[in-house]
Amino acid sequence: MSALSFPSLAIAHGANPSSLPAFSSPPFTTAILKRPPTFHTADHGARPARASAGEATPAPAPAVAVENSDSEDSTLFVIRARNRIGLLQVITRVFGVLGLRIDRASVEFEGEFFVKRFFVTDSRGNRIDDEESLERIRSALMEAIDGDGDVAVGPATRGVVVRKRLGLGMESAERRAKVERMFEMMDRFLKNDPISLQKDILNHVEYTVARSRFNFDDFEAYQGLSHSVRDRLIERWHDTQLYFKRKDPKRIYFLSLEYLMGRSLSNSIINLGIRDECAEALSQLGFEFEVLAEQEGDAALGNGGLARLSACQIDSLATMDYPAWGYGLRYQYGLFRQVILDGYQHEQPDYWLNFGNPWEIERVHVTYPVKFYGAVEEEDFNGVEAVAYDNPIPGYGTRNTITLRLWAAKPSDLHDMESYNTGDYINAVVNRQKAETISSVLYPDDRSYQGKELRLKQQYFFVSASIQDIIRRFKDSHDNFDVLPEKVALQLNDTHPSLAIAEVMRILVDEENFEWNRAWDIVCKIFSFTTHTVVSEGLEKIPIDLLGSLLPRHLEIIYEINFNFVEELKKRIGLDYDRLSRMSIIEEGAVKVLLKHHDLVNCYLLVVMVGTFDGDAVDFYELWPQKFQYKTNGVTQRRWIVVSNPSLCALISKWLGTEAWIRNVDLLTGLREHAADTNLQQEWKMVRKVNKMRLAEYIEAMSGVKVSLDAMFDVQIKRIHEYKRQLLNILGIIHRYDCIKNMKESDRRKVVPRVCILGGKAAPGYEAAKKIIKLCHAVAEKINDDSDVGDLLKLVFIPDYNVSVAELVIPGADLSQHVSTAGLEASGTGSMKFLMNGCLLLATADGSTVEISEEIGAENMFLFGAKVHEVPALHEKEPDAKVNLQFARVVRMVRDGYFGFQDYFKSLCDEVEDNDFYLLGSDFGSYLEAQAAADKAFVDQEKWTRMSILSTAGSGRFSSDRTIEEYADKTWGIEPCRCPF
Repeated sequence: MSALSFPSLAIAHGANPSSLPAFSSPPFTTAILKRPPTFHTADHGARPARASAGEATPAPAPAVAVENSDSEDSTLFVIRARNRIGLLQVITRVFGVLGLRIDRASVEFEGEFFVKRFFVTDSRGNRIDDEESLERIRSALMEAIDGDGDVAVGPATRGVVVRKRLGLGMESAERRAKVERMFEMMDRFLKNDPISLQKDILNHVEYTVARSRFNFDDFEAYQGLSHSVRDRLIERWHDTQLYFKRKDPKRIYFLSLEYLMGRSLSNSIINLGIRDECAEALSQLGFEFEVLAEQEGDAALGNGGLARLSACQIDSLATMDYPAWGYGLRYQYGLFRQVILDGYQHEQPDYWLNFGNPWEIERVHVTYPVKFYGAVEEEDFNGVEAVAYDNPIPGYGTRNTITLRLWAAKPSDLHDMESYNTGDYINAVVNRQKAETISSVLYPDDRSYQGKELRLKQQYFFVSASIQDIIRRFKDSHDNFDVLPEKVALQLNDTHPSLAIAEVMRILVDEENFEWNRAWDIVCKIFSFTTHTVVSEGLEKIPIDLLGSLLPRHLEIIYEINFNFVEELKKRIGLDYDRLSRMSIIEEGAVKVLLKHHDLVNCYLLVVMVGTFDGDAVDFYELWPQKFQYKTNGVTQRRWIVVSNPSLCALISKWLGTEAWIRNVDLLTGLREHAADTNLQQEWKMVRKVNKMRLAEYIEAMSGVKVSLDAMFDVQIKRIHEYKRQLLNILGIIHRYDCIKNMKESDRRKVVPRVCILGGKAAPGYEAAKKIIKLCHAVAEKINDDSDVGDLLKLVFIPDYNVSVAELVIPGADLSQHVSTAGLEASGTGSMKFLMNGCLLLATADGSTVEISEEIGAENMFLFGAKVHEVPALHEKEPDAKVNLQFARVVRMVRDGYFGFQDYFKSLCDEVEDNDFYLLGSDFGSYLEAQAAADKAFVDQEKWTRMSILSTAGSGRFSSDRTIEEYADKTWGIEPCRCPF
């Protein structure tokens, strides 16, 4: 027996092991792997040691023992296992990922086996005594070193799976040498130390970007860094997919037409655990990480909360180790760029791909035909092909990296060949342009028939390609469709992917030759659907004639589904034709339409509600309550605290004594016991002031308006819509301005200064929303130029609001408004982002704010307005009902042209005075009272700061990690599948 030992890694190598990157090769690897001659490696643990000639001794099972008696200041882990290349690196990496330090270690070799002793402390240098923690560490080590049946893991650091073959020892020496060589070359990951990162960045600058490494700018440095980070993602990504394939778990496929991913660089680096290393590498090259991060454009493949929710849920799926795939469309033009000229919104194309996208990998070999038009009896289809673009999505604190696959459209080779064969080059080009249109624009204007057709084409193109890919992957490993529900779960994010149901039925019945009932039974077991709207105009309807023209076979299938459903309904409720009509998939009328949300509910699949039930849903719920689940949406704390608010992230970790809250966000409740601590409050206020300084600098650079840091930053940023009531906010600002103008000078000194910040985009065809934006600018021009008001009130509109802007605005906000009319907001995740960052909420009891008030207490919010149950009576009030005088005055100011554009704003005034469907007048008095309460609280900075701390402390319930865990357990029936280190 021979042994190697070293007293202290930190002393021996001049670095604290806890500061090493989680997945870098430890500096002592080479020394350890200088093995005595008796240490055999040729078969990587596949060959048992021999006790004597012709007699094999069974290999001992891998074991991890914990001993706390040998040392008072550290915990001893004793590991015995068969050795293989890279295993020592794996073990030390496990300790690093778990946040543990190795004080000293020793290794003893016995032939092909070893006994390794590691003396370990926690991140603060203390011995580990907690039994639960010890068991978790032991389990992680066992998972890393343990073999698995007939599968051997090649180099442990890469997780490459190699099947043992019978008679491996009889293979030729040449073959064994090749395998050995491959393992040696792949024995380690790319290193994450600053020098290695610098080399990779410079190599990508020179060989990928094709710029001289001696002369490149910030954008080229960003590209070099991004490709270097992507290389590291790909290593984990490949290993994760190989591990999923080997384990064959049930997978969740997440189908969403919208993803607001924002920027990927910062999020990827933080999830990889190499933020500091990258910053140091860049600093030595003369660049700043923050400057390079700003070079990245937003991937704006969505339109608000639904799309950002999809991005948060994908992040949580990766972090929580669920076997998942995301599917969407690779829009050539994302959500339009909003340009404000003279206060009016103008839309410009978002050429987000003009400068390339280093985070995607084009899979030219992954294509599927998608067919349109034709007739059921014929095979004469006008088709396109879907090409896959894969985006790796890393989890935090885990090796798992999952896939977001986006589809782009191109013409089928058949049509190209036909055109070229006839010499019609122009027609071939036209065909390509027509095909590419399908994935070119997010949310085509569907006010025209052509727009509706393009929208339907987009939805079916996305669905068809995704379902073909899912079924292809299933068939690669299984030959029996009856087990499909045991291996596949499909989550439909809102109604956009609802054609997936008819598509799966078409494939099972037409291509796999299933009998209808057998196919239907499978379909009803694999789908779940989440609805994100309670506003009737947000529910999709498809004209039947359009569907019949574009997808005739699918219409036939939908008619059959509806017939069977209505027949069953008759058995349950009799001939109640009104109710039968309400619940039917097909809505009869002047134009017959398909109700997509009914299509989803009728399929007996699980329906997840994030808001209150509307009238239609109640009909279904009364018959099948077991099909309905309610879940609270969530957002990821990695993006909305760790990435966007690093100062707050560091402060939270300091006071909680751990960074574990980044994965286990429930630990934030520990801040409650410190909320009254004056030291925390001082540090908390300093963090908030720094964030306000960043926001104030952005406002001045963007608008030229200089704002006071002593003012309350009052923010409302979200899609512009009448039910979200930005108009209520603006009318409240007018009232505040009017009051200040009419005050005595002595009274003005008592006014709490406000900086009111609005931002959001109006849909191109939404005239009322566009007028609200113009009114905001007209009011801002009047207020900001008024010397009587000065710093007491400023109004700023932030143009082209997106994820990156939100990451700047949300940490700097003191007060955030979520003032939708009660009963019209399904959930709303914006409030959760502000809550996590310690911003106080001024809100109606609508959507998620109801649950937030339950969690943090209504006393820590500013609630106002009618409740859901009061809204119907307010809608039925008499025309001559008493009107709030303050509300009447501010509307009259707008109507009389006080802010100019009298004729342009007339329709807005008419709407709120004559109809007031969104109850601005009814809630105005209560709204002003809530604003006054916010002013009073802001004056008492100790109280305000305590409320702010309690807001963050209570935000754990609103993490997307919790949402995904509930989905996995109660809806999808999937379990984590953690790729070993």
